[in-house]
Amino acid sequence: MFARVLSRRKVLGQVIGLGALALASACAPVATTGGGPEAPTLQAGAPVPVALLVPAGSPNESDNFVAQNLENAARLAIADLNGVQVDLRVYATGGNPTRAATVAQTAVAEGAAIILGPLRAEEANAVGVAVADSGVNVMAFSNNPTIAGGNVFILGPTFQNTADRLIRYGRGVGIDRYFVVHGTDLGGTLGRDAIQASAAQNRATVAGVETYPLSQQGIQAAAPRIAAAATASGAQAIFTTADSTVDLPFLAAALAEAGLQPGTIRLVGLTRWDITPEVLSQPILQEGVFAIPDETLTRAFESRYEAAYGAAPIPIAALAYDGIAAIGALAQRGGPQALSRSSLVQGQGFQGTAGIFRLLPDGTNQRGLAVATVRNNQVVILDPAPRSFAGAGS
Repeated sequence: MFARVLSRRKVLGQVIGLGALALASACAPVATTGGGPEAPTLQAGAPVPVALLVPAGSPNESDNFVAQNLENAARLAIADLNGVQVDLRVYATGGNPTRAATVAQTAVAEGAAIILGPLRAEEANAVGVAVADSGVNVMAFSNNPTIAGGNVFILGPTFQNTADRLIRYGRGVGIDRYFVVHGTDLGGTLGRDAIQASAAQNRATVAGVETYPLSQQGIQAAAPRIAAAATASGAQAIFTTADSTVDLPFLAAALAEAGLQPGTIRLVGLTRWDITPEVLSQPILQEGVFAIPDETLTRAFESRYEAAYGAAPIPIAALAYDGIAAIGALAQRGGPQALSRSSLVQGQGFQGTAGIFRLLPDGTNQRGLAVATVRNNQVVILDPAPRSFAGAGS
């Protein structure tokens, strides 16, 4: 059974981009650091030339499906812009870093003022390096913070952003002592690091850390040790990196079998628990805490996309819309350097398909998130997503 769930995670990673670092498997060097050359100058009143890099032409059919969704969402965003024209030029990367770097250089030579995409971290890193000398910034669809920085920004939701939101919320309701539980895969390890960093920044305590192999047998074997250690630690909550489409159902059941009683220690999740509805029936997850985007805005985007294209978008398509929305907002504010690095990281941020978001100087992003719980097998919002960055996530 677990093998089938792992297979589903692979598909989700290829097609949907949910959960951990599924779309961002590289840990490549950051493209550039420091200042660098100026961004291309925008001409007043002229369409903004934007290069959209998508994984079309890949031998993997799911990549081509993703590519079409990304392009559709970008064009939908362009139609929604008020007072700004965008000249969207689409380039196929085939999902290949070398090809992505080549087409990025072509895009810059053909006048692109900014690059939106590509999909994966390996591609984004290659593109950032390839165009670093041009001053063109890259807004990639990756969520891997290891490739962010210099001229590369990532649009994908990050573990750090989610951990910060949940730990700050926890402090407000009296939870400040956590026991971290994570899988031994890349996503679990990076998730652990994000939780620990957020705890340190927000004056919370990590009372202990335990791991488990990413297999059903491994989880069952590790559960008694995890339950005993978490209980002995005096932690108020177990902060887990487990994904609802992969290991969370097994971990929740195994911890209950190991004697961890519902209500004795609260579970906090770094990933969304509402992706798989059957997970919400797990007794040990009742009154647990996790973060979700602004669902009202998300549903509105999905409805408009479906009306335009006859099918619901995959979640990662929203990042293409967000990228165009940010570009349009910056261009509307004016100035020949509207797409410079300093402009991209302006503090007020942008309105996206799932709420507010802004790009940070380190190349990552901050997104407004709601805090939710599971109550009677249903998702209940405890703290709504902020609508501005004045006190957001506090």
